[in-house]
Formats: sequence, C-alpha cells, structure tokens
Amino acid sequence: MLSNIIILLVLILLNGFFSMSEMAVVSSRRQRLQALLSKRRQTDAPVAGPETALQLQAEPGRFLSSVQIGITLVGVFAGAFGGATLAGPLAALFETWPWIGQYAQAVSFTFVVIVITYLSLILG
Repeated sequence: MLSNIIILLVLILLNGFFSMSEMAVVSSRRQRLQALLSKRRQTDAPVAGPETALQLQAEPGRFLSSVQIGITLVGVFAGAFGGATLAGPLAALFETWPWIGQYAQAVSFTFVVIVITYLSLILG
C-alpha cells in the first residue's frame, strides 16, 4: 500500500511540474528574459534557458497544448489509480465502523477522490 501512495504522490508532483511549466511561460516578462539573455551573452554564460523561454513565449500554442494534455492525463491517471488501489483497503477499514459499514465502498471512494483532488490543488 505504501508503494501505491508513493506512486500517487509522484503523479501529483508530475502534475505540479506541468502546472509550473505553464505558469513560467505565461507569467514571464519578455523584457526580463531579453535582459537576462544579453547579460549571459556578455559573460559567455550558457544562453539556452532564456533563449528557449523567449521562443516558447513567442509561439506558446503547441507548448501550452502539450502541457494541458499532460495535466489532464496525469490528473485522470492519479484519480483512476488512487480510486482503484486505495479505495478497497480504506473500505475494509470503514466496514468496521457500524454506522458506515454498508456504505463503506462509496464513502472510501469519495474520500480518496477528495484527498487526491485536494493534494492535486495544493501540490499540483
């Protein structure tokens, strides 16, 4: 069960990576990137980072579409994986509670979905 939780956390962090990538391109200022690029060229430092960011900012369509597909796929996989692997053991725990017993499957699945959604919003 611990390995399933780790896999789920990795998926949520991957979702966060995609979200950070999107925000970095959308929120970066062109003038700041150009200043950083010219400063690096003057000092013979690597210029790949600012150049790539400027290219992505100039034509963000394909990049942002790919990021959105990644966010959606990771979110779907996290929800499906979490529901399939964590709801069962949690339902077994809930079945021991007399007032939830007959609803244990539905309650555990709902709980798992809420926790995954919360973690995706906070970490992802």
